[in-house]
Amino acid sequence: MIRFNSDYTEGCHPAILRRLEETNMEQTAGYGEDEYCREAAERIKAVCEAPDANVHFLVGGTQTNVTVIASALRPYQGAITATTGHINVHETGALEACGYKCLTIDTPNGKLTAEQVEKYTKAHFADESFEHMVQPKLVYISNPTELGTIYKKAELEALYRVCRENDLYLFLDGARLGYGLACRENDLTMADIAANTDVFYIGGTKVGALFGEAVVITNPELKKDFRYSIKQRGGMLAKGRLLGIQFLTLFEENRYFEISAHAARLAEKLKDELTKMNISFYINSPTNQQFPILPDDILDKLREKYSFAYQARVDETHSAVRFCTCWATKEENVEALLADIRAII
Repeated sequence: MIRFNSDYTEGCHPAILRRLEETNMEQTAGYGEDEYCREAAERIKAVCEAPDANVHFLVGGTQTNVTVIASALRPYQGAITATTGHINVHETGALEACGYKCLTIDTPNGKLTAEQVEKYTKAHFADESFEHMVQPKLVYISNPTELGTIYKKAELEALYRVCRENDLYLFLDGARLGYGLACRENDLTMADIAANTDVFYIGGTKVGALFGEAVVITNPELKKDFRYSIKQRGGMLAKGRLLGIQFLTLFEENRYFEISAHAARLAEKLKDELTKMNISFYINSPTNQQFPILPDDILDKLREKYSFAYQARVDETHSAVRFCTCWATKEENVEALLADIRAII
C-alpha cells in the first residue's frame, strides 16, 4: 500500500535519527532545560528575526493548540476560528473539554479575513446582552489551512492589525508551516509571521520530526508562566532534549526548508499533471494537500493500491479526496499514482 492519506506516515528525517543515536547516552537536564533545547530555541529565534521571543517545545499539535489557547484566555473567553479550523473539527473537542468555546465563522476556503473578524467582534459588543455570551479574545488560524490554502503577507498583516485594534490575540497554527512557506504562491517568511502574530508554532510532527512542535511567543502578555500551562495540559516532555535535538537538526543546514520544498514540488507536480487530465479540484490548494474530484468507481480501483483521505461528496457519482505529499514522499510513488489514474480515467 502506497500512502498519500496524511503527511506523517513515515518516521523522521535520517539526520534526526543519527543525532538521537549519537546523543543517546548523554546525561542532560529534563523538561526542556537542556542545552539542545536552548540551542534550538536560539536558532529558531534567529530564523524568525525575533531575538526577544520565547520558544517552547511541546509534544504534539493538539496539546500545543490547547495549551496556547487555554493559557491566553480567561474562563469566559473563546477563540474565533474558521468552521473548518483544526481546533473545531479535528481535536475531539479538546478545547471545549478544557472549558473554552470555539467561535466559528463559515469561510469558503478555510481562511479568516480581517473583515470577518472585525464584524464578528463588533457584533458581539454591540449586543446589549454581550456579557451573557462568550467573549471573543483570540483568533485562531492555521497556515496552511485544513483545505491547503495559505495566507498571503497582506492578508496576515490585515488580520493582525484588526486583532490589535480590537484587543484580540492572533495565534497561528503552523503544523504544516514548512509546506506553506515552500509553495510557489507563498510570499511570507518566518520573520513575517513572527512580526504579525502574538504566538505561533512551527510544526515538526508533519515536517520531518518524529514528534514535536515549537511554540514561538512574541507578545509579552503571553510569555508569563507559560511553562506552567505546558505542564498542566500534558505537553511537557520529561526527556525534553528529544525535542530540542530534533528541532536543532531540522534548523541546521536549511534542512527544514529544503525538505518542505521537496513536498511542495511533488504536490505541484501532482496538481499540474491532474489538471492536464482535465480533473477538477474541490479547492485550489497550492500546498502539499491536493483535493481532486474523481468518479467513485475510479476511487474504488485506486484504493486497491493507494491510501488517501475522503473529503466530501460532490454528486451522486463523484467524490473529493485528499492526497498528501510530505518531506519523505518518493517521486516514483507520485509517478505511479499519476500513471494509474491516466490508465483508468
